[in-house]
Amino acid sequence: MTTPQLTAADLAALFDAFNRHDIDGIMAWFAPDCVFDTIGGAEAWGTRIEGAPAIAAAFSGVWAAMKDARWDHHSHFVHGDRAVSEWTFTGTNEDGSRVEAEGCDLFTLRDGRIVRKQAFRKQRPLIAA
Repeated sequence: MTTPQLTAADLAALFDAFNRHDIDGIMAWFAPDCVFDTIGGAEAWGTRIEGAPAIAAAFSGVWAAMKDARWDHHSHFVHGDRAVSEWTFTGTNEDGSRVEAEGCDLFTLRDGRIVRKQAFRKQRPLIAA
């Protein structure tokens, strides 16, 4: 039996779904037992969110807080069971201040699905409204 492989084109499609705020399109790429390590939190890895339903809620929370949240993705590559996506995140907070910062995701893959997403983003001051 051949194990399905995620490709760079698949990762581009994933980020297109992020930019459409299409939670079903995003979660189709994630395994049910996936883990998401966010950009911030009290632990060295950020905040760890476990399981597809909790991760879907976290992504939806970003869009609720930043209606224009966008990841302009620059490049993607896959090597075996690991992958990387580079992007620039932009979004506007409810107070009108803006975020613009480069970042990347490190992915661990299994059977053509994402089982771990580790997000990293530059920290810089908000851009005034």
